[in-house]
Amino acid sequence: MSQLKPDPIGRTALAVEITNRLRQMILEGVMQPGEKINEKALTTQFGVSRTPLREALKVLAAEGLLELIPHRGAVITRQSEAEIAEVFHVLAALEGLAGELTAQVASDAELAQITAMTEELRQSYAQTDRPRYFRINQAIHHEILAASGNDTLIKSHELLAHRVQRARYQANLTPQRWRAAVEEHEAIAKALSARDAETTSRLMRDHLLQKLTSIRVKS
Repeated sequence: MSQLKPDPIGRTALAVEITNRLRQMILEGVMQPGEKINEKALTTQFGVSRTPLREALKVLAAEGLLELIPHRGAVITRQSEAEIAEVFHVLAALEGLAGELTAQVASDAELAQITAMTEELRQSYAQTDRPRYFRINQAIHHEILAASGNDTLIKSHELLAHRVQRARYQANLTPQRWRAAVEEHEAIAKALSARDAETTSRLMRDHLLQKLTSIRVKS
């Protein structure tokens, strides 16, 4: 009789938690581009061994947030303005297509969910809760992509979105730009509810390119 292997769920859940915490630290600028990851310090800070930490580093490397360099370890990646601009222009095209498809094929329930999330976005803005705003913002974009029903589009977008996640979070969100971003989301939700594919597509593209402008102002 063969021996049962230990249940890996606990370790997997731990690695996911560490991944999420490290990702947030990088997005918020706690760790700066070019900075080397201090594995010993992090294992102490998180109270874990190096095994789940290294699993987390592999995930973040796949997302493009850090680079695993032989004989040196993990280093937070640097991104040029040109690279970020290239990715954003492709993302804008993909999100424009997602908006067009979602307006055409999404269920009424899916569109109602996007509208409800947009109302939550307005609340987070009113409360000046930027971390919550960012989470809801990302969730809305994810919901629109999912409702498009196009798996190839979804996977292509996911691959690229990771590469500019940090830039999106750290964009120069002035009070004026923040208000405008919320209004853009409300316009998108309205166009989706009206099933106006052409307008939704244009609004989605413009919204992403406005985000790129905010990033360029910051840099």
